[in-house]
Amino acid sequence: MKTILISIAAGSLLAALAVAQQPRYTITDLGTLGGAPGQPYFITNNDLVSGAAAIPGGRMHAVLWYKGHKVDIGTLGLGGPNSAAFAVNERGQAVGEAQTSVPNGEDFCGFNALGLPSSNTACLPFLWQNGLMTKLPTLGGANGAAKMINNRGQVAGYAENKTQDQGCPVLQFKPVIWENGEIRELPTLPGDPVGAALGINDNGQVVGVSGPCKAFDPNLELYLLDSHALLWQEGTVTDLGNLGGDGGFGGNHACAINNQGQVVGHSDLTGDTTFHAYLWTRETGMRDLGTLPGDFASLAIGISDRGEVVGGSLDANFNIRATLWQNGAMTDLNTLIPANSGLYLLLAQSIDSSGEIVGFGVTSTGEVHGFLATPRGRR
Repeated sequence: MKTILISIAAGSLLAALAVAQQPRYTITDLGTLGGAPGQPYFITNNDLVSGAAAIPGGRMHAVLWYKGHKVDIGTLGLGGPNSAAFAVNERGQAVGEAQTSVPNGEDFCGFNALGLPSSNTACLPFLWQNGLMTKLPTLGGANGAAKMINNRGQVAGYAENKTQDQGCPVLQFKPVIWENGEIRELPTLPGDPVGAALGINDNGQVVGVSGPCKAFDPNLELYLLDSHALLWQEGTVTDLGNLGGDGGFGGNHACAINNQGQVVGHSDLTGDTTFHAYLWTRETGMRDLGTLPGDFASLAIGISDRGEVVGGSLDANFNIRATLWQNGAMTDLNTLIPANSGLYLLLAQSIDSSGEIVGFGVTSTGEVHGFLATPRGRR
């Protein structure tokens, strides 16, 4: 989501923090990230953080942070220049996508489209553990990506088969689960040729999207129009519905699911003129979480087992600020941190069960950094 956000005047960023009252979080600066897709993506309940950050030479590597220290796990990689770690579990197993040395004409993972040095090689899903990055199988095609891993070692993502749909820049890709090194395809909704599994909880429930193929979307980092937000459970797929829209603007998207079966994402409103964050439960269906006062759109990206939701809220010019939704209300995270933190928080990506939040923000000079927000009193 980083491509929609850098339109705030750098000189006024830190001044906006002056409105903060009674800080509730301390901020740890995780360092500079470079351009997209560099950012922290996920935090575990034992403080491991996965993500991506730029290295010398303009490349992007998968990284892990722990207690503020960064470890490059993409140095060996799969033979190609770029990688990203989208998730890690409490056992220290990380998953993501990495370019290889195998020639391929597709920019499946979008590293080239995101402005990194051009590399015409295949991009594969990986599992990293004990210092070794191992490729995961596809459905017969050259490419794929692993997006989330649970504490049982089950991995959710998407992978190409060998089918070429007319007008699609890449081969057909399907939502999948990997377990013990084996791949299993998940169904999309009837009529949706492509899809992606994006989240999985410790019960094996999976969430994601399906729809038609389209040109690469730098916000989703997918070649997909996210028409339907989906839940997979015990081999069946459920359409989670929408907030009135068809997905033609911001999309209908399921991002994450916690161990209580609560799902968060975003959905277009009626008329497809904007999109809002939502919280879905089996009992209540899809609930619109709204926006911060005066804003135009919002995103929900992560949810803790306590039901706290993090994401971002955008104004009409697509300036974005990080948000926390709890106790029925959405709050600007920038009002909950000390004014001297040095960062304006743009997007919150993940929250753990103790309330620690990771995401990215910007300095007064416009440099994008990762952050860890820790509830005061925890340490």
